[in-house]
Amino acid sequence: QVQLVESGGGLVQTGGSLRLSCAVSGRTFSNFVMGWFRQAPGKEREFVATVTWTLGSTSYADSVKGRFTISRDNAKSTMYLEMNSLKPEDTAVYYCNARRTITPVYTYWGQGTQVTVSS
Repeated sequence: QVQLVESGGGLVQTGGSLRLSCAVSGRTFSNFVMGWFRQAPGKEREFVATVTWTLGSTSYADSVKGRFTISRDNAKSTMYLEMNSLKPEDTAVYYCNARRTITPVYTYWGQGTQVTVSS
């Protein structure tokens, strides 16, 4: 059974930092792109960042570029999101995502972790 389990969310002041973790298990992820998405109250879920499991290639939403860093540790089967210079608009539930890039294409989601940035 595939599982993606997020941790590391919490309450932080503006300008602070948090590190989110996503522990993955249940299969190999060599043909997957791993990502973080977030959903603020009343808004649609949006892309934050992705990293390819094998090569570690990354991409970021413009809103977090330069402040957030996505990475993965293949040996620990864990993906991370280092968040610095946090802003109140970063407040959201953050979801871990794994998307298979070869057919059949399918996606796994974690249960989410709350990040709240106080002003």
